[in-house]
Amino acid sequence: MAESHTGVGRQRGARPWPTPARIATVSVHTSPLHQPGTGDAGGMNVYIVEVARRLADAGVEVEIFTRATESGLPPVVEMAPGVLVRHVTAGPFEGLAKEELPGQLCAFTNGVLRAEAAHPPGFYDLIHSHYWLSGHVGWLAKERWGVPLVHTAHTLAKVKNSRLAEGDRPEPKYRVIGEEQLVAEADRMVANTAVEARDLIARYAADPTRVAVVEPGVDLDRFRPAPTGSGTDGRVAARRRLGLPEYGYVVAFVGRIQPLKAPDVLLHAVAALRERDPHIADQLTVVIAGGPSGSGLDRPTALIELAASLGITESVVFRPPCTGEDLPDLYRAADLVAVPSYSESFGLVALEAQACGTPVVAAAVGGLVTAVRDGVSGILVDGHDPVDWARTLSGLLTAPGRRAALSAGAVRHAQDFSWTRTASGLLAVYRGAVAEHRDRLASELGGTGVGASVVLPAGVR
Repeated sequence: MAESHTGVGRQRGARPWPTPARIATVSVHTSPLHQPGTGDAGGMNVYIVEVARRLADAGVEVEIFTRATESGLPPVVEMAPGVLVRHVTAGPFEGLAKEELPGQLCAFTNGVLRAEAAHPPGFYDLIHSHYWLSGHVGWLAKERWGVPLVHTAHTLAKVKNSRLAEGDRPEPKYRVIGEEQLVAEADRMVANTAVEARDLIARYAADPTRVAVVEPGVDLDRFRPAPTGSGTDGRVAARRRLGLPEYGYVVAFVGRIQPLKAPDVLLHAVAALRERDPHIADQLTVVIAGGPSGSGLDRPTALIELAASLGITESVVFRPPCTGEDLPDLYRAADLVAVPSYSESFGLVALEAQACGTPVVAAAVGGLVTAVRDGVSGILVDGHDPVDWARTLSGLLTAPGRRAALSAGAVRHAQDFSWTRTASGLLAVYRGAVAEHRDRLASELGGTGVGASVVLPAGVR
């Protein structure tokens, strides 16, 4: 397990770190109530929802501020006991792209500040912002409320721009500058992996003592292997429920349809596999589950057209984002799950699939090198050459014994991750940020603090 990137030792005998009673979570561009897999909703939505629920279970109230995207939305929704979602009006309700949101940050920030002003001073103990747009709202609120700001980037512009898919749009300069400002101003930066922490330090000059690594988790109750002992193979049963071919091979892609996620690499790999090993290709069904997002909205039918041009239409099934039990069923139905992204801060799809006992073939980039244990729970592929991907897929599909070993390894690997563990790690970060903030205030007022130098316990890595 990796060590924390945060701080030096906590003083012996110091008072316990204060646990925040109420947290303001800021998620401007996507609501935790939205269905992941299309538009701007993805792994970050899952992260915010799951963490908020676990924090509430631990006795910490969470209020999530997000932009209202429909006129009829209630101002406040109880997402779960102890978790409120506040819809803030900022700009037109619909038809506003993420790239246009910087112009609405003033209105959004005003809505956040008004919500706090309706309560006694000190209503929120800490702000946790997600993605750079939210960070700028949190930055201003932090100054107005006199509380610490914890920020999770989820993706970083400099990293994304260094690994662009062919024809994809680079992140704008104003985002790069905005992220640099946030790194300098946030009390804590939470990275999903040690790789992301190193990127923050090397590319953004982040203070290593203010960067903590807290890995995301997976819902191990929802995502689990198919039950055994029913007399019917679990994979076949899942395929029947989803209307997929009961026999033959199934490879699944789950996520937003955009160049960054690289579903086209998988389709090109299938075309290469048809030339390399037509017998295997004839038995293969590829499931693409997701909706267009980002620059993929420019040509929402591009992937369907690509499949046709490659002559593999009959081998590809396109589905909308999976809801309910359809998602774990899809993972269980697949022989392999492909995650060919050009950049991933973590890769929740990979972790969910492995928790269901399905090996993952993933690009060796970003957080995927943590989410997938190469050779144990799946295979990491260097680069995005379709021929390399075809060779890897073919090698696994024709080796059931190896797939079975990877399946067992995938389940074991996923057991190391849980949302409860993630929430526990975040609570440690919050306590350290609050303690340091109070120390700083006490010092400025001429008092004495509680000793804010911290090291995070095991579980925050």
